[in-house]
Amino acid sequence: MALNFFDQFMSPTWLGIPLIAIALVFPWILYPSPLNRWLNNRMITLQGWFITRFTQQLLLPLNPSGHKWALILASLMIFLLSLNMLGLLPYTFTPTTQLSLNMGLAMPFWLATVIIGLRNQPTAALGHLLPEGTPIPLIPVLIIIETISLFIRPLALGVRLTANLTAGHLLIQLIATAVFVLLPMMTTVAILTAFLLLLLTLLEIAVAMIQAYVFVLLLSLYLQENV
Repeated sequence: MALNFFDQFMSPTWLGIPLIAIALVFPWILYPSPLNRWLNNRMITLQGWFITRFTQQLLLPLNPSGHKWALILASLMIFLLSLNMLGLLPYTFTPTTQLSLNMGLAMPFWLATVIIGLRNQPTAALGHLLPEGTPIPLIPVLIIIETISLFIRPLALGVRLTANLTAGHLLIQLIATAVFVLLPMMTTVAILTAFLLLLLTLLEIAVAMIQAYVFVLLLSLYLQENV
């Protein structure tokens, strides 16, 4: 049974064709497209209000040169949020539990922020590797430490998102299995466990939203250091 708990994280296939591509494209189909009208419906209005408020909050600490990232960061936030939320539905697959996908998202964005910093302000970008006022004997050690921490950033982005979602899905499946096992033997304990499962599900909904926001927020902080 222990092995079956991890089957939910395997990429589903149909006739040997991986279906992860459909899982990645499907969230975009759910969002309505703006109409050529003066007044839109409530769903489009709510969607536009959410994107506007999120973009304002995210780009508040950035200078105007970083505002050109507004569209791609907002799109990434909606994309991750949709994948995380749809993955909580029964009999669905969560692509963001795959480390390869998360690293594929984290690495290019992190590398883009580093390249922008080295191109626009190379002195300031390299200056982050050595804090001001560092004693001379510690300079080589600190440069090595800061360089390692710089290259660990994309790994931390991908692993954080993968670990949080994977742990939540495993906990939900473990507690749900416990409910079915305890139901014939100890009904009261099974009901209490089911209530705990409900609370955990609400927590996972919050985690799914928070992790998508944290992923994009950290990217904006990396961008802030380089623009």
